[in-house]
Amino acid sequence: MLNASLRKLHETLGISTSYAETTKLPLQPVPDDLTEIGKDIYNRSQRLRSAAAAAWHVIQNSAAEANVEIAVVSAFRSPEYQAQLIQRQLDRGDSIDEILTRVAAPGFSEHHSGCALDLTTPGFEAVEQEFEDSAAFVWLVENAATFGFYMTYPRDNDYGVIYEPWHWCFKHEQASRA
Repeated sequence: MLNASLRKLHETLGISTSYAETTKLPLQPVPDDLTEIGKDIYNRSQRLRSAAAAAWHVIQNSAAEANVEIAVVSAFRSPEYQAQLIQRQLDRGDSIDEILTRVAAPGFSEHHSGCALDLTTPGFEAVEQEFEDSAAFVWLVENAATFGFYMTYPRDNDYGVIYEPWHWCFKHEQASRA
């Protein structure tokens, strides 16, 4: 159930009241244990939940040991920031239905959980499907689950979200090493 603040954001953005039912995306509570993980590729400070942050540092170091560089594009985002991302796209003339195939509605983004990361590697555009052609993506596919990270939006996912090879989420209960 959406709280009043999220209902207002959805109403302002023109998001259907049936969004949760249609997409099957779970509502993501904002955590209270966010910790700094360093800077992203835009030199902005980024945060994750404590367990996800610890796992991120381990996976990043493990990749580096394999001569693979993985960099953060985005980590925790508040529902308000999510609304700003959507509003910018609306202002460019994109339809809300089109936007919601690329960006989850406020309250429903895994980024709100403090466990999701958008990742990239040098030589590849951020948040583009070409990331799947990188050594970093291949390494993640082969190794990320060991550290509790999973790609949430593979091709033809059940949520109706575009394929996002750059989006990985920490699932603590499924981690074997982190």
